Amino acid sequence: MLEKSRGLTVDCVAYDLEDSVTPERKPEARGNIRQFLEQPRPAGVRENAVRINAVQTGLALDDLTEVLKAPHVDTIVVPKVNSPSDLHFISDVVRHTLPERHSEGSDSPGARPLKILALVESAKAVTDLSSICKASPHLSGLIFAAEDFALDLSLTRTPSLMEFLFARSAIATACRAHNLPSTIDLVCTSYKGAEGQQRLEEECFGGKGLGFNGKQCIHPSQVEVVQKAFAPGEKELEWAVRITVADRKADQQGRGAWTLDGQMIDVPVVGKAKSIVGKAEACGMDVASVQKKWQHQEPE
Repeated sequence: MLEKSRGLTVDCVAYDLEDSVTPERKPEARGNIRQFLEQPRPAGVRENAVRINAVQTGLALDDLTEVLKAPHVDTIVVPKVNSPSDLHFISDVVRHTLPERHSEGSDSPGARPLKILALVESAKAVTDLSSICKASPHLSGLIFAAEDFALDLSLTRTPSLMEFLFARSAIATACRAHNLPSTIDLVCTSYKGAEGQQRLEEECFGGKGLGFNGKQCIHPSQVEVVQKAFAPGEKELEWAVRITVADRKADQQGRGAWTLDGQMIDVPVVGKAKSIVGKAEACGMDVASVQKKWQHQEPE
């Protein structure tokens, strides 16, 4: 399974030491992941993450002691984060184990700050999101773990996902409020056949509409659907490019607000358009050709 992941083209691959590994196999799994992440980084994988065991299990320190030896680990995924103290513990271990990767202000040239993604899995976590978001300089985002959250609240997951609406909205809002770049939505448990792919697509668009900018995948067949859903669409990119091109000309003319296709364009709209263009570039879309097509767009 580890070697198969090298052939993926994804933003992030998370290697698991938690639920998928039985207690007696955890030492072996730690060593396997460390050795794997000592190898050169696969060309198609932007970020290597390791999901460790929860702090309250007493296994997190052993996990970190081993995996932090690997030069190509970028992110630690921390499950069952219920309070800031969970992230304080992880940050303290990183500070003492890898001081050169502790913060952006590192004196070591080329050292990449280690990132943390926190899994939100309980009612307690949802009610303390603000404190959790401020708990560590390493924190890069939140992930919603729907199944454990449902267990905590004795909920039954339904296709509409309405039972998770409050928690998902709270997570997406907290990430934005604290400028955390990654807001990762729940796993889609359906992935086989046309019906599974349709369900996945619907969940992606629903999560995107709530403010999430990514989704967990449990099978390689889900990756393409998720990437397409969260990337800007062709019409969306054209709209954004037209606005950014025209806005530059409006600035030169000293115009703070103007119209396009009969709709008023002001600072918030321009900001959204610039964000879409940036996301399209990050997704590898051919933004330059769209900009060339609309280079003569004028503010109305």
